[in-house]
Amino acid sequence: MAEKVEVKELEDVVVRFSGDSGDGMQLAGNIFSTVSATVGNGISTFPDYPADIRAPQGSLTGVSGFQVHVGEGKVYTPGDKCDVLVAMNAAALKTQYRYAKPTATIIIDTDAFGPNDLKKAEFTTDDYLGEMGIDPDRVVACPLTTMVKQCLTDQGMDNKSVLKCRNMFAVGLVCWLFNRDLNLVAQFLREKFAKKPAIAEANIKVVRAGYDYGANTHASTPGTYRIESRQKVPGRYMDITGNKATAYGLIAAAEKAGLRLYLGSYPITPATDILHELSKHKSLGVITVQAEDELAAAASAVGAAFAGALAATSTSGPGICLKSEAMNLAVIDELPLVVIDVQRGGPSTGLPTKSEQTDLLQVLYGRNGESPMPVIAATSPTDCFDAAYMAAKIALEHVTPVVLLTDAFIANGSAAWRLPDINQLPDIHPHVATPQQKDHYTPYERDPETKARYWAIPGQEGYTHILGGLEKDEHTGAISTDPANHNLMVHERAEKVALIPVPDLEVEGDKDDAELLIVGFGSTYGHLHSAMDQLRQKGHKVALAQFKYVNPLPRNTAQVLGSYDKVVVAEQNLGQLAAVLRAKIDGFVPYQYNEVKGQPFVVADLVNNFEEIIQKA
Repeated sequence: MAEKVEVKELEDVVVRFSGDSGDGMQLAGNIFSTVSATVGNGISTFPDYPADIRAPQGSLTGVSGFQVHVGEGKVYTPGDKCDVLVAMNAAALKTQYRYAKPTATIIIDTDAFGPNDLKKAEFTTDDYLGEMGIDPDRVVACPLTTMVKQCLTDQGMDNKSVLKCRNMFAVGLVCWLFNRDLNLVAQFLREKFAKKPAIAEANIKVVRAGYDYGANTHASTPGTYRIESRQKVPGRYMDITGNKATAYGLIAAAEKAGLRLYLGSYPITPATDILHELSKHKSLGVITVQAEDELAAAASAVGAAFAGALAATSTSGPGICLKSEAMNLAVIDELPLVVIDVQRGGPSTGLPTKSEQTDLLQVLYGRNGESPMPVIAATSPTDCFDAAYMAAKIALEHVTPVVLLTDAFIANGSAAWRLPDINQLPDIHPHVATPQQKDHYTPYERDPETKARYWAIPGQEGYTHILGGLEKDEHTGAISTDPANHNLMVHERAEKVALIPVPDLEVEGDKDDAELLIVGFGSTYGHLHSAMDQLRQKGHKVALAQFKYVNPLPRNTAQVLGSYDKVVVAEQNLGQLAAVLRAKIDGFVPYQYNEVKGQPFVVADLVNNFEEIIQKA
């Protein structure tokens, strides 16, 4: 009779998969997160991989990681440290152990800890666990590679193909540890490898072998764990990355506005997946062009906007530098354009695969002349859908280019997303020229309330007009160098952006009597919210205000920030939002918390820092 294994209930768990760049850790993490989302758990993921195309095998610089935080309810961050660390080789253990809790279970492939592997990972002795101070009782040490080879002996696969299945053994072992349904894993693999069914079945066989290994040996643990779902909102859910959500948001906006969607883009990490995703949807009328460079990509999108499409261009910080000339053309032409900046570490090439918030001042002010643009910052992977949709709505209704800021953390990270009903999304009414303007249309006639000009589509009789990079006369649209006219046009372009209605800044937590107000923008929302929750659990009165709309600022910004004695602005840069707020709000002098590490905030560090501020006289 089999020994009964105890099943313990957990509120949440953090699992980190790590190994060589070619070990399939991103796929392993995606499978575990997708299966967890499918059963209704809240998830948050953090892919953490090197910029090297293919670092030397077994090297410390070539380690790729994928962290998954699974919870019974809403999950705000991928977690500071993991409860389970999968280390596929010695280098992974050496570099990733710092992300493990002291009580973490560590799964290693002993076949990848030979003398040469230890040397590459810069271990000085054969006792690698003792050298790192790891308790052997917390380590599940198994000859993973050997068992995978034995599992697939009858599949007729070459050695290289067999070794590519090693990650699936780790997936199976983790699925056993957390009571995951292997049928869901099998479904995922059969869909992913639909054109290679033999590969799919081989991977499924290895997953089951890993699961059985855990079940038969109990994998050095006293039992397994289950995380129940407390999902309160019924609907269809999927595990979605921020880049995919951004693509879907643009598609939904084009559908709602009754327009074709055009994306002009040039491949750049970490924004390329938006181009990849949109290129799959020609059936929905989406047009994608991979241009020869960043400026051409943006210029083609400006042309598409002039021609009457919902136009977008996607890039990261270095590409924004190169697109700035075309972005400025869209400003002076007053054309609807969505510019997506998936921020990464800089300056220059910087840290291509790491995340920062260092482009804020660039998208606000990094163009010649007075060049105002609305700026929206998405707060999570799932919020990328809403942020992209609203960026398109503002662009079309106010006839202006709009910048959407995301970053590598939320663009590559994923969460469980409830598919929206498109009928429930806000209507989009492009601000187009009216029939009454026919035959006397001029391009810079404006709506007196919003200052938005009327967008006329070329080729329509009676709406002939010219746009371009030279300043135009307000009344005729002809080229003008008149000083008074230029002064007027500069003010009207600025006023148009300032008049765009955006939601009020919301305050969460102890909004009426907080000792400290935490302020952030964009993707740091989850970490700052978690820090607020932990501080409140410790008995402190703390509130949070997270900016999603940075230009124009919400109308109640000064009122909110002036209502608290202590305010800390926390950013993954050297204080760019704090500088903007100080410039916009008289007498505002906040505390600041700034990190530029290319990594997400650590909630424990936030809590310690904010607690020190609270305790200051």
